[in-house]
Amino acid sequence: MHDTSNGDARAYDRHSGVGRAFAASLTGTTLERYDFAVYSAAAALVLGKLFFPSEDPLTAALLAFSSCAVGYVSRPLGGVVFGRLGDVIGREKVLMATLVLIGAATFLIGVLPPSVSL
Repeated sequence: MHDTSNGDARAYDRHSGVGRAFAASLTGTTLERYDFAVYSAAAALVLGKLFFPSEDPLTAALLAFSSCAVGYVSRPLGGVVFGRLGDVIGREKVLMATLVLIGAATFLIGVLPPSVSL
């Protein structure tokens, strides 16, 4: 039988919690980087022609890439705002709120009508 009176169980729980947090963080970061990579490729290949057809091809591509740049610029601002909210009202509530916001934004982008058909 294992004696837990010496704190080994607490050390194991703390260590497994760190491992779980690391795995969750790694997964989230990987998915976020994948999302930006796919969007960048789509912006280069399709989105300029799809959403800005009346523009010059170079201008259309720059407009598509500028929306990607907005995501990179707004990321630190979102980290500050939602990080502070997580400290005040709880990280789990903020995580659920951000997931709902991301899901709603993704849905709305999905139903956005294109300017031209491919």
